[in-house]
Amino acid sequence: MTYPWPGMNPWLENSLLWPNVHVSLITALRDELTPLLRPRYFVAVETRTVVSSLPTASSLVRIPDVMVIHRGGPPVAVVAEADTPYLTVELPIESVEEGYLEVRLVPSGEVVTVIEILSYSNKAPGRDRDAYLAKREELLRTDVGFVEIDLLRDSQPMPLTEVPASDYRLFIRRREQSFHARLYPFGVRQRIPTFPLPLLPDDTEPKVDLSGLIKGVYERAGYDLVIDYNQPPVPPLKDEDAAWAAEVLKTQT
Repeated sequence: MTYPWPGMNPWLENSLLWPNVHVSLITALRDELTPLLRPRYFVAVETRTVVSSLPTASSLVRIPDVMVIHRGGPPVAVVAEADTPYLTVELPIESVEEGYLEVRLVPSGEVVTVIEILSYSNKAPGRDRDAYLAKREELLRTDVGFVEIDLLRDSQPMPLTEVPASDYRLFIRRREQSFHARLYPFGVRQRIPTFPLPLLPDDTEPKVDLSGLIKGVYERAGYDLVIDYNQPPVPPLKDEDAAWAAEVLKTQT
């Protein structure tokens, strides 16, 4: 099945599929930008570790602050265990690496722009969202360019992107405009707005076409093989959008 959607495919938002889409889209964006930015800039894929300690607990982003590294030397003295009875319980800990992009200046490695594609752990209420918002606020206080791509209809939008109400959002803060940002709200029936990637002043800024990137990812990864279009997407569409999507799919039969 060819890609029939003008912009975002709402079936790709399913929480079971989105982590795979998320990784694929980050890689595709890196591969698209690298030949456009070299040799002045290097596009790096960075990761953070998302840890969930219990199935019902919120996720927590952990960027390790302290590590114990074995360097040799005499062993540390071990205290003998007491005879107090105890039970050994299994901790259902799950960790996931989430990626984002940094555009760095060559050869200094200075971070010029950070690109975030939001995940469910970023948007869902809880400790992970709080941690992401803290990092986001810290980033917005610097002179680093910031691009935030929200292609998930579920959960609350990020601060400064709530109005006007929309299905999806692009949020772009340029380093030379510290107190202003561009917000591109758009709906499921629309093509994703093409936007210029913030770089250093006087540099030529490439246009980012996310609609084309998603189409390419969808076709290369074969997501049509695992999506059941006979079932409504998760999360569901509004009634009028569901009717529109049904008409779009009819053209593929």
